[in-house]
Amino acid sequence: MDIGIGLPGHGPWTDGRLLIEWARRAEARGFAGLATSDRLLWPTPEPLTTLAAAAGATSRIRLLTSVVLAPLRTNHLLFAKSAITLDRLAGPHRLRLGLVAGFREDDFAESGVDYATRGKRFTALLDELEAAGRDDTRTGLTPATPGGPELLFGGTSAAALDRIAARGSGWVAGTSSVEDIAEFTPRLREAWDAAGRTGAPKVVVSAMFALGPNARTAVADAIGPYYAFAGAEWAEHGIATALTTPEQVREAVADFRRAGCDELVFTGNDPDPAQVDLLADALSTELGG
Repeated sequence: MDIGIGLPGHGPWTDGRLLIEWARRAEARGFAGLATSDRLLWPTPEPLTTLAAAAGATSRIRLLTSVVLAPLRTNHLLFAKSAITLDRLAGPHRLRLGLVAGFREDDFAESGVDYATRGKRFTALLDELEAAGRDDTRTGLTPATPGGPELLFGGTSAAALDRIAARGSGWVAGTSSVEDIAEFTPRLREAWDAAGRTGAPKVVVSAMFALGPNARTAVADAIGPYYAFAGAEWAEHGIATALTTPEQVREAVADFRRAGCDELVFTGNDPDPAQVDLLADALSTELGG
């Protein structure tokens, strides 16, 4: 199982240069991937822009959008060109696009995008993205990765299963428990097999973390406000289940590996780049350091 690290973009970051330092340290300490999240009505940095900066500061580490709110990108050809540009900047097989339909209606309302038809918009965007990856006559750019960046999809709906089975390499689960994985993956593999796909779909899951003496405070300050829209119970659950000790981090690796995950992304909540080193130290055996 690969181990990645997620930027603390949902948390109280202020200096974008610190996020780029996260990328540099993550590569230096042996993490397999670097992930970014997406929200419109929140200070979360735009994911493609952020990964473009990270690509320029690194040379090896894979880059993952976890996830892009795809239907909000209403100019589909422009999004395709942005993704192909990032793929070119990063180099072959580094960029992976995790995409999702989205469920926060306020992001859509403020964008003037119809929430009810987001599935149709998503399909149209994928059609354009795949066409641009095969044919450069419209954008003038050919992806560095043949056919375009690898696609993963989030969500657990029937439509999400269809997207994964028809177009993707796997499922990007977001912040989930082992129980969530065990509940969904049988449906995922059934849809994959029914579509005639060979091999097995990839499963990429995230876990919230913060380490050090201020870990619990950092988790509360980041997760509490971010999940407040869903109510106190959900926010409190997110805070309570975040990993705040090296022992919990190592246990999560063992648990998700047993669950059959292909990649575990530890998402930061404290913007201090020292968090990268604390996590790497906790996982020194796993990272080979």
